[in-house]
Amino acid sequence: MSSPAPKPSEARLSGEAIRPDGAGRATTAAERIEALIAAMTLEEKAGQLTIMPAALAPAPANAANPAAVPGSIEEQAQAVREGRLGAVFNGDSADWHRRMQTVAVEESRLGIPLLFAADVIHGFRTIFPVPLAEAAAFDADLAKRTARAAAEEATAVGLAWNFAPMVDISRDARWGRGVEGAGEDVLLGCTLAVARVEGFQGEAGLSDAGAMLATPKHLAGYGAGAGGLDYNSVDVSERTLREIHFPAFQAAFDAGALSTMAAFNDVAGVPAHANPWLMKDVLRGEWGFEGFVVSDYTGDFELIAHGLAEDERDAARLAFLGGVDMSMSSNLYALHLPDLVRSGAIAEADVDVSVRRVLELKAALGLFEDPYGRLAPERVEANDQPRHRELAREAGRKSIVLLKNEGGVLPLRRSDRIALIGPFAEGREHLNGPWVLFGDPAYAVPVDEGFRAAMDDPARLTVVRGCEAEGPLQGGIEAAVKAAHAADVVVMVVGEGERMSGEAQSRVDVCIPEPQRDLIAAVMAVGKPVVLVLKCGRALVLDETAKAARGLVVGWFLGVETGHALADVLFGDHEPTGRLPISFPHHTGQSPFHYDRKVTGRPPLSLEPREEFKARYRETLNTAAWPFGHGLTYGDPVYEGLDVGEGQLAWQGELEVSATITNRGDRVAEELAQLYIHDRAASVTRPIRQLKGFQRVRLKPGQSARVRFTLTRRDLMFVGRDHLWTVEPGRFTVWIGPNAESGLEGTFELLAPASA
Repeated sequence: MSSPAPKPSEARLSGEAIRPDGAGRATTAAERIEALIAAMTLEEKAGQLTIMPAALAPAPANAANPAAVPGSIEEQAQAVREGRLGAVFNGDSADWHRRMQTVAVEESRLGIPLLFAADVIHGFRTIFPVPLAEAAAFDADLAKRTARAAAEEATAVGLAWNFAPMVDISRDARWGRGVEGAGEDVLLGCTLAVARVEGFQGEAGLSDAGAMLATPKHLAGYGAGAGGLDYNSVDVSERTLREIHFPAFQAAFDAGALSTMAAFNDVAGVPAHANPWLMKDVLRGEWGFEGFVVSDYTGDFELIAHGLAEDERDAARLAFLGGVDMSMSSNLYALHLPDLVRSGAIAEADVDVSVRRVLELKAALGLFEDPYGRLAPERVEANDQPRHRELAREAGRKSIVLLKNEGGVLPLRRSDRIALIGPFAEGREHLNGPWVLFGDPAYAVPVDEGFRAAMDDPARLTVVRGCEAEGPLQGGIEAAVKAAHAADVVVMVVGEGERMSGEAQSRVDVCIPEPQRDLIAAVMAVGKPVVLVLKCGRALVLDETAKAARGLVVGWFLGVETGHALADVLFGDHEPTGRLPISFPHHTGQSPFHYDRKVTGRPPLSLEPREEFKARYRETLNTAAWPFGHGLTYGDPVYEGLDVGEGQLAWQGELEVSATITNRGDRVAEELAQLYIHDRAASVTRPIRQLKGFQRVRLKPGQSARVRFTLTRRDLMFVGRDHLWTVEPGRFTVWIGPNAESGLEGTFELLAPASA
């Protein structure tokens, strides 16, 4: 059987009067839009399908993309005045936005308001943990709240459209843009895609002054670039697209997202920016998408470099016919669409369809009714709003993952002499992470500041950098060793600088840089208890020396409250509750590595290193160093008593799978119980495991709780040989456990329908 088609978004134009016509007669939004389209020249239509970088933008926004020539402030204002520009992005000045909107509404021939957009990836003024870190919280409500806070701040300066969330599934640690997503799992990706869309757009409707139109990106397969190389070709099966890379987009659209962004990559030889099958047949035909598609930054122009288009005019033609409604940064539509229509290469009626989509979204956002409604900077304190900072601190501590805690080295004792060592032990750089265009790093809390605030005597903290992120520091190792000798415990903050992750930051080896490895080895040789805090935007590979540390903590890029969030967890004021949203491999050479890989026809039968003629490497186990879902607490949760009932799931029925978790430790345990399944025999090969549910339980010492999951046949569906969603009767393995490589194991059978 095929799965039901996704529901079209329920977001629609309200149909209410938006502005009287010249005769004073009120018109509906739809009537007004049709009148505008009828009155437009081809050049004005192309202008509505063009978005350019803001002529007035902060330096980080200008540095985040390849060089563009948006023109001077006055040149850009003139383009708006003449109807050649319908949207701009990455400005953050309310005054400039007001000035530009005045030009659009009061000085242009048709008075069509501008649409202001931006890359607000993990916060606007208040910077939250990077999305991958926040995914470690496995908390949809948290993701929704941080997205809502970001939208509240961004809309106050006039921004109405966000180029987020990124919903690409990322399974290769070498790919730098994995830091923007939710990791490797489809269920978690869908869950957080919905939460972030709902957070950005709010609950009061798109016309609300605090609503920010969400843009799930990048359609599609961007996270599957060959070799983990950014912008690289993607050659995956249609089944993989439909099972792995499409679902989060569908979930986001069902949640109300009405724009999406084309991916830079090609898919099976056809670039996404010129792919009618993807943008028309699938997106609009199968999924019923009613919003508009925007190119990525100069993505239409890059069809020339792809080898698909002969020149700029041809690139504009291919992108438009491929289903891209709006051109970003290249200006190709403004330059070439009018002539393409006049020559007959593109039908004007098709251009009208794209213009209508853009104008409908502008109306839905309330821009026709009140073009200045979002321009209210007094709604949000510029850089230091207390309630948002408290949310950032909560998000930070919930994102932290405890990988190892040998001998109970954590939590730290407040009275101890602590040596805080590493390139990220002090300073406000490298805290917020990549893709921060509008937040000021001066407002971030350094790690040493957070530690001092948590200690009984701040004078007992010694701070030594030891080295830089990617280079040595003269005398650094000697100073670090001296500090370690004088300390009771050593905390080392090591890993990646914030410019080592993100767009265009693919790495051939995802290890800690060599100068830091030398520092770690020297400090470890002192013999004091060492806790490594890993600053990163991807899975890292640790050498044996680093793995030997008593404590291992994934500290990611946690945003403005980094120092306080780390101290909250490391000193035990809060339990560590984060879980890995990505697998940490033993070696870079295992990449791409993900827990739900296929079993293969020659699976390893054991973990013995000499087993040959099996799907394994000579040098390492066919496992993760730390698997997806892994994370420890300060308690000791133990799983017992798996129950699968009668072990049969009726075709129209439900099956409850449950287990008991007992905290046998002497501290509170907050455990994330995870449910996985494996289809043991199907018409196409199935993954080793697939996550089908997760739930959190908080247990006092000695306390037990029963976790219960309900399965239906929909949870067992997969894309069959005909590329349609299906489900087949048969036997399944099921696990309830703390990660993707362990847990209590049972079996059940999906029964055939009674009429079969």
